[in-house]
Amino acid sequence: MTSSTDQPVFPDTDTDEGREFIALFTKNQRRIYLYILSMIPHPLEAEEILQNTNLIIWKKAQQFEAGTNFFAWSCQIAHYEILKFRKKRGRDKHQFSDEFVSQVADAVQENQDIFELRRNALTFCLSKLRKKDRELIQRRYQGSNQGKELADELGRPANSVYQSLGRVRRTLFECINRYIAAESYSHE
Repeated sequence: MTSSTDQPVFPDTDTDEGREFIALFTKNQRRIYLYILSMIPHPLEAEEILQNTNLIIWKKAQQFEAGTNFFAWSCQIAHYEILKFRKKRGRDKHQFSDEFVSQVADAVQENQDIFELRRNALTFCLSKLRKKDRELIQRRYQGSNQGKELADELGRPANSVYQSLGRVRRTLFECINRYIAAESYSHE
């Protein structure tokens, strides 16, 4: 498939390889963003780096080898974009060294599978909670609701809300541990 300037357009959605690339690209966007965010703590700056990373991923799409680890390949590109961003930004006294950032990048990439497993476990376990427990947890952790403010909103004593939150957290903790154990066992 060619454009009006006869330049090849990739990925070609008419091929299995092109469709697979687009699927991998789409599937990994959040993970790549979180990878960047682990080293650039400002969400707007992380989004800017993600956009630059996406442009390069797209430009280099033909270099990606099908069947290899798309996330690792993308993170390598993101890592270089992070270093470029830091260099452009200059050395300020609140910035970590490039060596430290590289070490963090390696650690994040090595642990990405467990992070993804834990995120999946949390999503699964939240869906298994009773509706009122799920709503309580969501109200507590979405936004800036502190326990006392939440108790006031619910018209309940603060101690009662804290006890309920503790019970739900224990339930989630146990569910997540069972989920991870089951997943680990099924991959042996």
